[in-house]
Amino acid sequence: MRAIAALAILFSLFFAFSKEARADGTWCARYPEGASNCGFYSFAQCQATVSGRGGFCEQNGMSPPRQRRR
Repeated sequence: MRAIAALAILFSLFFAFSKEARADGTWCARYPEGASNCGFYSFAQCQATVSGRGGFCEQNGMSPPRQRRR
């Protein structure tokens, strides 16, 4: 019983301190059924994903601004 409790504590600590998965790409794919995927960093990536499935691509208004390379 102690092993189960220790394992539960270990897993809870692991999940509490692990990084949250984020989809902060520049482009979002929007699908007819209402689903979306905002993990694309180029318009071409997004277009390749929605082609044949229906849907469209739009810029992600929630993505952090990217710095330009000089």
